Amino acid sequence: MTSPRGPQRAERAERAERAERAERAERPSSPKADKAGVRRHNLSLVLRTVHESGETTRAAVAARVGLTRAAVSSLVEQLLELGLLVESGKTFSGQAGRPGTVLKPATTGPAGLGVELNVDYVSVCVADLTGADRVRRTMPLDNRVLAPVEVLRRAAGIAAEVLAEAAERDLRPTGVRLALPGLVAGGTVHQAPNLGWNRVDADELFARALLAARPPGAPALPVASDNEANVAALAELWFGDLGDIRTFLHVTGEIGVGGALVVDGRLLRGAHGFAGEIGHLTVVPDGPRCRCGSNGCLERYAGQSALLRAAGARGVDGLVRRAEAGEPRTLAALDQAGRMLGVAVSGAVNLLDPQAVVLGGIYPRLMRWLAPAAEAELAPRVVSGLWTPTKGRLRPATTTADAARGAAALVLHDILSDPLAYGGSPS
Repeated sequence: MTSPRGPQRAERAERAERAERAERAERPSSPKADKAGVRRHNLSLVLRTVHESGETTRAAVAARVGLTRAAVSSLVEQLLELGLLVESGKTFSGQAGRPGTVLKPATTGPAGLGVELNVDYVSVCVADLTGADRVRRTMPLDNRVLAPVEVLRRAAGIAAEVLAEAAERDLRPTGVRLALPGLVAGGTVHQAPNLGWNRVDADELFARALLAARPPGAPALPVASDNEANVAALAELWFGDLGDIRTFLHVTGEIGVGGALVVDGRLLRGAHGFAGEIGHLTVVPDGPRCRCGSNGCLERYAGQSALLRAAGARGVDGLVRRAEAGEPRTLAALDQAGRMLGVAVSGAVNLLDPQAVVLGGIYPRLMRWLAPAAEAELAPRVVSGLWTPTKGRLRPATTTADAARGAAALVLHDILSDPLAYGGSPS
């Protein structure tokens, strides 16, 4: 039997549909992409596909991106002219037809320059379009004793030396990314307690210093910055041994403790870009005073400075030697650091439900002592009951995936997104 309200519902639905059509008609339509815009997009699509594959053929690219072979061939020729792709030999598919020419990202030409500036060292890296670390220089420096402008000037000097070496290898970085400790947003270090920095315009200061220190004839490079834990997490995502893991918490142990969260392959930044500051999560409310102004922060127990002080060791090498020798004070310090890591990380796991927790910085060298204590706290605290030591969810970071390489890779992502803006000979 038909309800008497049926016609009324149908009439209301029809009126609503007419109103929606009228509203859509009044909205300004987005401009259609012109041919040049479409080609620019497709150049990026093809370059990214070859980059993700490592090596492939025109036919395989066409099948993957849904363009005709003729269109892909035209785009590839332009990318070859821009120096962003190279051809290398032939590949046989085992099927009928001529073998395809192998396409690979170029290992010369446009590249990325990454600069990790931490409390006690500066590391500079140039990565080519494959993501390979081609030129690297790391210098131990106490960056707490100098003014920010001087610290950034020294880092720019190291970067200039790396640029000169990169030029000898026919590598041409198109931009710089800084990986900096603390709260970083919009080119400014808003607060870096372990450096003693507040509202430092890092991008501008570094750009000026690099302009003065660059090799003769080298072009000025655009500079941008990010939190070093964020960049280290991206490096782990892109270059690490995560397998199919796409959602993870990355905890970096340096002088302090940094953190970053990657969700479905994307960095979670928070409302103001400051997400991930796990080092300043309180683990002991009435604990020792932290440089950030709070009490009992994680880094007061698990940061490098705190660990060395508690163990009575000089340097991480000394800490490892003392731990291997079974020195009681050192083992007690590592046990405490591991337990505090477990307390802090369990809260993050309960809140965010990551597939894994990755420990970077100095922590991979200390895993054999930190992990048992951390796991002992995690297992009973994670409410899902899914955390057990045998699951392998607590894991060390990959040694080749650090913040400097991740920073350089951010520049590469700009190139991959708009090849026309970066390919070809320098002006």
